[in-house]
Parts: sequence; structure tokens; C-alpha cells
Amino acid sequence: MNIDRPSLQRMGRTAVVVTLAVILGWALWWHYMRSPWTRDGRVRAELVDIAAEISGKVVDLKVIDNQFVNKGDVLFVVDPDDYRLALEQAKANVESTALNLKIQTEDAARRQKLGAEAVSTEEIHTSENAVAVAKAAYQQAVAARDVAKINFERTNVYSPVNGYVTNLHLRIGDYATPGVTKLSVLDSDSFWIVGYFEETKLPYIHEGDFARVKLMGVGPEVEGHVESFSRGIADANAGGMGQGLANVDPIFTWVRLAQRIPVRIHIDRVPDGVKVVAGQTCTIVLEPPRKTMP
Repeated sequence: MNIDRPSLQRMGRTAVVVTLAVILGWALWWHYMRSPWTRDGRVRAELVDIAAEISGKVVDLKVIDNQFVNKGDVLFVVDPDDYRLALEQAKANVESTALNLKIQTEDAARRQKLGAEAVSTEEIHTSENAVAVAKAAYQQAVAARDVAKINFERTNVYSPVNGYVTNLHLRIGDYATPGVTKLSVLDSDSFWIVGYFEETKLPYIHEGDFARVKLMGVGPEVEGHVESFSRGIADANAGGMGQGLANVDPIFTWVRLAQRIPVRIHIDRVPDGVKVVAGQTCTIVLEPPRKTMP
């Protein structure tokens, strides 16, 4: 059977195209199945709950929702009047006990100089005990004054971190109770990214690997590196039922899905103009560590 030259050329081109398609398909399959990447990534950040340490009515609110605050900025003020008066009273008590301690000390010293011929030993011991009691009362008054001073200073509630006021519902006139959250600040220095990688890809993930992060709807990529990965996830089959037996869901080998393991990504560089928001979704591709330029 004779095959003309144009037919051979067409067959050759077809064979090349098919070969390239097979190679490309295999490469894509290998990349999808083996290379460490995921579209299941989230931006995370630490949220600091702010609560007053003393009780009282909120008389001043220094921030608005989504405002950036620096560490040490005043967020809100609790009515200071009662605490100011308590501090003044504590200071007066310190002066009173200090004066009483001085009087008792001078009286004890005078009795000591007179000696046992003019003053009985019992009176000398009584005066010495009175000095000890006055000294303890003075120390107690100083401690009470210091507590009153701290409580007065606590009427100003400060931000403990740099960050953004978020989900603000506090209003002037609200009553602050110790330990009850009144507002929250998102720590701007704590952003990181968590990628949920299939367990089959864990052998290809190493601490220090370079991470390319594509935020949803944002052009430039965020750069980072693998900081660590989780050593445990919740097991739905571990919950006991009835007699304490494990409730094991039926799993069929042909539809079994790989578990996803959280991998923590440290953010190294955020391009100009890119806003990183906690809760954003992203795609993460891991590569071998990049060598730093000298």
C-alpha cells in the first residue's frame, strides 16, 4: 500500500499533536495529584476582645467602627467620678495613718528614754505595740491608695495592640462590667494564611517552602513561606454513642476523600495596593525555598 508524501506528513503531525496532548495531560494530572497546592486557603488574624477592668457607665467613646488604632490609644472611658473620689479618700487616709504612726512612734521613743524608773515595762511594751499597729494601718492605707489609683487609671480603656476596631456596637451610656467584652480590635500585626492541603500532598510540604498566594479577586500575589502544619484534626468518628462505641460512618473506597490538613503560611510580602482582610479566600501554591540574594 503506497502512501503519498502529504499523507505521511499529516500522519506525522497528528502523531506529534497526540503525543504532546498525552504528555501535557499527564503533566497536568501529576501537577494536580502530586504538587502541593490548594484553592482552599483563608486569611486569618488574631482578634483581641476588649473589656473594662472596672464597672461603670461609658461616658466617652474615642473610636468608630473599622478605625485603625495604635497600641496605647484610648478606646473608651468609664465614668471616673466615683473612682476619683475613692482615690482622694484613700490619699487622705494615708495622710491620717501616717500622722498617727508619727505620733505613736514619738510617744514610744519618749517612754523608752524615760526608762523603767519613770514608766512601767508594761507601758513601754504597750507603746511599742501601738507603733506596730499604726505601722500596719499605714501600710494598709498605702495599699488601698495604690488600688484606688489603679482603678482610677482603668477608667481609660486602652488598645493593647495595633489594629482595627471591628464590629463596633458600644455606645455612650452603655454599662461596662469587668470582664465583659465591649468591643474588639483585629491585631494588624498578626495576619497569617492557613491552607487546607489534602493529606496525600503532605509528603511534598516542608517548613520553609515558598508560598505564592493568590487572593480571590486580587491581581498581585502575596508571598510567604510555610511556617508549620497542624499535627491533628478533629475526627468525626471518635464521638461516642450509646454504650460509648464509636460511630463510624460508612466509607466506600471508590469515593473516599482525602482529609485536609491545615498548613500555616507566614506572610512575607504584601504588594502595594493589596488589602489583606481576615476571612478572605485564596489559592496557595508551594515551591521549594527561594535563596535570598546577598
